[in-house]
Amino acid sequence: MKFFIDTADLAEIKSLASSGLLDGVTTNPSLIAKSGRDFKEVIKEICSIVPGPVSAEVAGTEYEQIMKEAKVLRKIADNVCIKVPLTPDGLRACRHLSDDGTMVNVTLCFSAAQALLAAKSNASFISPFVGRVDDIGWDGMQLIADIVEMYQNYSFKTEVLVASVRGPLHVIEAAKMGAHVATLPPAVLRSLFNHPLTDKGLAQFLKDWQGTGQTIV
Repeated sequence: MKFFIDTADLAEIKSLASSGLLDGVTTNPSLIAKSGRDFKEVIKEICSIVPGPVSAEVAGTEYEQIMKEAKVLRKIADNVCIKVPLTPDGLRACRHLSDDGTMVNVTLCFSAAQALLAAKSNASFISPFVGRVDDIGWDGMQLIADIVEMYQNYSFKTEVLVASVRGPLHVIEAAKMGAHVATLPPAVLRSLFNHPLTDKGLAQFLKDWQGTGQTIV
């Protein structure tokens, strides 16, 4: 499973990129707004830090406007992935952009039927929002299972990018199902390290080592 982080915080991106665990970044207008900086400048800087896909979301909702914005965004860097909404106009743009060799992330997916349409539109990534599906009393992880199974049936090239991830269990369940990517808030990615037995074991090892009075260097 590939790990993307869902943020526009450059300090977080630099930190996690240096760990070697980061495969890409997803952003949206809300995350960029929090940075207080110019949208295109932020995307350009993220693309210089992370060699993998960096999702830059269009603001337009109609086909012509989406295509105009995509033309500008994809000039920023070769690893820009255009993020479009799962609407008729968004999927029309997805097909034309994909046919032109541009990576496209179709966002705001909440059903397997929508995911099927995105795959038929040759999306690079489909972003089902598991946390938001859970919030309305449905089963977000079942949605992932349905999409993965459906894509495998037809060997679609579209990768399942699990979004709106709320914690480690979402990540593990998605990985068990065969989802290709999870995009995580930085705090959730860091939480994957955590286990009390690891902390306890390390503390004991350090105590025992200090008791020897030795050094390695």
